[in-house]
Amino acid sequence: MTPPVLRRLARRVLDHAVWLCLSVLGVQAEPIRIVTEELPPYNMTRDGQLTGMSTEVVQAVLKEVNVQATIQSMPWARAYDLALHDPDVLIYSITRTAEREHLFKWVGTIASSRWYIYSSSAHPVTLLDLNDARDWQTATVNEDVGEQYLMSQKFLIGQQLQSSNRYELNYQKLQTGHVDLWISDELNADYLARQVGDDPGRTLVQSLRVPALEEAGGFNMAFSAGTADATVQLFQKGLNAIRENGTYDAIARKWN
Repeated sequence: MTPPVLRRLARRVLDHAVWLCLSVLGVQAEPIRIVTEELPPYNMTRDGQLTGMSTEVVQAVLKEVNVQATIQSMPWARAYDLALHDPDVLIYSITRTAEREHLFKWVGTIASSRWYIYSSSAHPVTLLDLNDARDWQTATVNEDVGEQYLMSQKFLIGQQLQSSNRYELNYQKLQTGHVDLWISDELNADYLARQVGDDPGRTLVQSLRVPALEEAGGFNMAFSAGTADATVQLFQKGLNAIRENGTYDAIARKWN
């Protein structure tokens, strides 16, 4: 063999050896806890089973890396707190922001997202920029990235923001006039409208897009800071593998 061929062969052997070592580490490491929230259609409980696009991606990664773990759905604030403070916790679907960058160990993007501040078609609100939203009441979810972003822009809970624990409550509040605006991911907003028999194209107005929440590419998987680097690397390789072998694309087509 020529030297370049030998180098490529040696590299493939080394990569395979690293993969095997990481797999062993993943199986032998401390059990991981996986937490998420009810954020349809990304993660949601249907007929007693947790499903959704992001959930299926996480399950595919678990299968790829041969790791057994259960997934728990809970209010986002609780899931976020567990991932902040406990070791060996995997959280999804979480948006990667500058403020969160050093709080977690990031695995990678599992679903794209687009964020808007919505108003109701029955009471449309024109927003030229984010400052215009200060004159209105906006529905948020406790500790989710939309609420954190608005608070970072000096919006205050109890003044401009009305916080709740469930996304579907915010759609209801918007449609009943209890709030003027609602910050949400587009697929989530459309799904919640359709769940109650509404056409989102008729009931929701995209008053302002929020590109700051889209800069990292969408929803992510992330581990708590106390998780071993080997575990994080194992899941990164698993996510890359399902992207390369077509599993990820098959899941995305199913839900989009």
